[in-house]
This record gives sequence, C-alpha cells and structure tokens, in this order.
Amino acid sequence: MRGLSFEIPNRYGQFLLDILNAFDFKNYFWKTGGEEAYYIENDKLGSPLFPKPYLYTGDAFYKRISETDYYLIFADLKAFPDPLHVRDFTSYEQFLNSQCEFVLLLVDCSYVTIYAKDQQVLKALHDQAIASKYENVSYITDENDSRTTFEIF
Repeated sequence: MRGLSFEIPNRYGQFLLDILNAFDFKNYFWKTGGEEAYYIENDKLGSPLFPKPYLYTGDAFYKRISETDYYLIFADLKAFPDPLHVRDFTSYEQFLNSQCEFVLLLVDCSYVTIYAKDQQVLKALHDQAIASKYENVSYITDENDSRTTFEIF
C-alpha cells in the first residue's frame, strides 16, 4: 500500500485535525507550500491558514489546525521527523528516497490523497476516514496509483 484517497465534505471545519488525529502527527515537522486555505472569520473566508510556505513544529502545526474552523481549497503538506532533512520532491520515487514520512495533498476542496511510509499509519488513517464517514475511501497501491506528480497545481 502506498497511500489512501477519499473525499471530505466541501464545507468549513477542522478536517485536517480530524484526519491527522489518527496518528501522532505532532512528532513531525510540517512543511507547507502552495496551500489555499483560510480561517473562517464571521462566517466568511478570513486570513490564510498557512500564510506562506513554511516549516512548522508539530505543536505549532497543531495550533494552526485546531484553534478554529477553516476552509480548505488546496493543500500540500509534508511531514518530516527532522528539520535538517526537509526538501522538496515531486514524485513517489523521490518521496520514498526522502526523509519525508507523510504527504497529504488536497485539491478542489474535497479530494484528499495521502501517502505514508508506515503501514500502521495508513491503516489508522483508513479507519479514521471510515469512522468520519468520508466518501470513496480507498487504498492507493502500486497497481492503481495514477498520480504522476505530487504537485497540486
């Protein structure tokens, strides 16, 4: 198994927190880049959830995704155990050869694709997606992975 795909509701909430609570995501450094996601302020889109590409500690990342609701449009999030080995990559093979442990890509407000090196994490994420009643939950395998790049645009 390479990963997992599913659809979240196209509305605001704390979906990143709900998804990531399936494992101890605060133990990682989170690289953001190219997100379009906004906090909800007075029932409208407000300030950016991730103002610019940045590297967050697990605690800082947790704080951003747990304090208030937000609306996700696009997201490219990568988790690294060590900030010294953070780097960009654009393919599954590069992911495997990197220190990155986890990738979450979200496009068009609803379509989530996750890649994780740890099979236990994938199983926990799958169970969490089912429990959250997300739609079209399925594993990504060597045979059915049609993604050619890890870019969201």
